[in-house]
Amino acid sequence: SPASSGFLPGVCGVAVGYPLDTVKVKIQTEPKYRGIWHCVWDTFRRERVWGFYRGLSLPVCTVSLVSSVSFGTYRHCLAHICRARYGSSDAKPSKADITLSGFASGLVRVFLTSPTEVAKVRLQTQPQVQLQPQAQMQQRRPSASGPSAAPPTCAAPPAGPGPGPKYRGPLHCLATVAREEGLRGLYKGSSALLLRDGHSFATYFLSYTLLCERLTPTGRSQPDVLGVLVAGGCAGVLAWAVATPMDVIKSRLQADGQGRRRYRGLLHCVVSSVREEGPRVLFKGLTLNCCRAFPVNMAVFVTYEAVLGLTRGLST
Repeated sequence: SPASSGFLPGVCGVAVGYPLDTVKVKIQTEPKYRGIWHCVWDTFRRERVWGFYRGLSLPVCTVSLVSSVSFGTYRHCLAHICRARYGSSDAKPSKADITLSGFASGLVRVFLTSPTEVAKVRLQTQPQVQLQPQAQMQQRRPSASGPSAAPPTCAAPPAGPGPGPKYRGPLHCLATVAREEGLRGLYKGSSALLLRDGHSFATYFLSYTLLCERLTPTGRSQPDVLGVLVAGGCAGVLAWAVATPMDVIKSRLQADGQGRRRYRGLLHCVVSSVREEGPRVLFKGLTLNCCRAFPVNMAVFVTYEAVLGLTRGLST
């Protein structure tokens, strides 16, 4: 079915792209990073490999639903439009039909992904407390030649447990945000997410369809595996190219709940970010998004076409 054809592509996309997604979010929300490699090195130095996978469990658990709904919405919407306009769901759609169906697919995603995105961004950007008790004790231990000859004394025990990260995991993050910020907190940044996903998914499906047509050999109805890989990768790059400005704003709005609030809303976030960091801030992470999008969407679309071909074969 159209919905089930989105399950495996979604899983493949998360598996391939999550570490780079973490780096992208950090670059977009934390001005201290000078570039991609600075962020990668700093994250690895502080948290090792696990630092690139913070917040992964929730996207993995929800990707099947989100991807199935997204691809399913696109296929069903396109079928209904073709049936209404041309009398048959199998009729060849126009570019406007594909664009509208892709736009609808992006809008539907927002209602499912906004809470997941909030939890993912908060976990990816929250500061990690590094406690090294043994090193600290060694530093505090007086040396024989030091100025103080008094014997070391035991420090008073802390009043409570040591400081730790605010969010202990995706579900704890969602519960904390809901308790502290209400339902609006779970949908923080959803306006930017709507603007990001609507036109980016319209670009995504339209560019994929057009590239497939160009890469289909004469006498065949669809491209070979290499053509699908190239079309899928290029479609992903084009989609992220138009999505990155709103992706930056979305990430900043969703991360803006840890400590003092900086932004009053979408427009304030755009104006403040551009005023403080210049127009280039809206394209932070663009290179990383495009580098990540190509292999991720190669995997997504080749899996998508394979599942569609299998379901067609089983239904005939």
